[in-house]
Amino acid sequence: MSGETAHLPVLSVASELYPLIKTGGLADVAGALPAAMAGHGVEMVSLVPGYPAVLGALAESRALATLDLLGDPATLIAGHAHGLDLLVLDAPHLYDRPGSPYADGEGRDWPDNARRFAALALAAARIAEGVIPQFRPRLIHAHDWQAALAPAYLHYRGIAVPSLLTVHNLAFQGRFPADQRHGLELPEAAMTIHGVEYYGDLGFLKAGLRFASHITTVSPSYAEEIASEAGGMGLGGLLAGRAAAGELTGILNGIDTAIWDPAQDPLLPRPFSAHQREGRAAARRALLADAGFDPADAGPVFGVVSRLTWQKGLDLLLELLPDLLARGGRLVLLGSGEPGLEQGFRAAAEARPDRVSVRIGYDEARAHLLQAGADVLLVPSRFEPCGLTQMCALRYGAVPLVARTGGLADTVIDANPAALAAEVATGLQFAPVERPAFAAALARAFALFADRPAWDRIQANAMRADVSWTRSAAAYAALYRRLAGTPG
Repeated sequence: MSGETAHLPVLSVASELYPLIKTGGLADVAGALPAAMAGHGVEMVSLVPGYPAVLGALAESRALATLDLLGDPATLIAGHAHGLDLLVLDAPHLYDRPGSPYADGEGRDWPDNARRFAALALAAARIAEGVIPQFRPRLIHAHDWQAALAPAYLHYRGIAVPSLLTVHNLAFQGRFPADQRHGLELPEAAMTIHGVEYYGDLGFLKAGLRFASHITTVSPSYAEEIASEAGGMGLGGLLAGRAAAGELTGILNGIDTAIWDPAQDPLLPRPFSAHQREGRAAARRALLADAGFDPADAGPVFGVVSRLTWQKGLDLLLELLPDLLARGGRLVLLGSGEPGLEQGFRAAAEARPDRVSVRIGYDEARAHLLQAGADVLLVPSRFEPCGLTQMCALRYGAVPLVARTGGLADTVIDANPAALAAEVATGLQFAPVERPAFAAALARAFALFADRPAWDRIQANAMRADVSWTRSAAAYAALYRRLAGTPG
């Protein structure tokens, strides 16, 4: 794989990987982790499905092994792209399709998703088994339900390689009818409560939570939340048991601070930093012009970069939008999701184009400009495993206003009186995620924005916050070595 053998070979298994293929934060984390781990003596190779975009990006690729995978042929191809060491599962019958990694162009899940991602997990187990002599991982790191059968395959095939499962979002569990087990090379004995069975169905994530050597989530607070009946989404008992055994750890994500760096971001009109913030005014002017707003209006600009879903609490923002506008605020939104929310925000923009700008979809350049030019970034999520957008906001000086949950609570220091007096506040938090609490937090944002010295201190604190992978990579490296039995 790489020219020099690293101290600890690890296979990362993910259904998406930035910048090759992305639908959400999973891709960002899976794409950033290999570089973050390299400084800790970890050789991380990423196994990813052979989507057309992935195969098209490969450089110096070569076929390493041909597998009979769930009764059909597949090829493992080694290659490099964007600094990533890759193993690509080339199986055109599973992955050579239009649409997203999980759904067709109309948003309908592919009917064979169980088979598509079981194949990915089984390929990981075969690699651990030694199908590629050039690369023998000492640990399998599986991400989310799409890779979560890998620990189960290791168990049922008797492969003595430890596994780590990272839960990026417990809400997505990979649940399929029980009869889809047939053809997935899982034994009949697996369909029990102690195996892959989940309320009578086949549960990919449940299987991973049961058989992984260790489980991580993407923030400490989220690890506590999901190990409970209230936050466990049907898996709280299993997770509570793993937590009690010391087998569940919350490790906060970081962001790629090379990509998200306002001091050298080619997508911004002028560079700026925590120490030299003057260039941020140019980004704010550019955002106002792009949104079609009056540049002379001094009111705060609120930004949203998000999926438009109930989870993200954006129905509450839609309800409170008239009050936000009446107070002199403006809104710039970038995202897509539930049709009702898309329609609601579109209607708001049509009614008040001078104060509301909405773009449905995702655009990388606009996301960077929005983070750099907005005064406040709104993340009112009802639950949030980690969240990356508020970390980008911190780095770019868009003061985050967030719900007090999961990784949002772990990354933003609320501007309460004590934090303001100590000059450590980096944003605003609110709880519970209900209309009155959110409205009160918006009122606090307006009041602080009007107090320019206080606002400048919060913004400067935010931009100095450490949102890199430095501490988290060290925590992962220590966990990897403990699981693999390799001295650190």
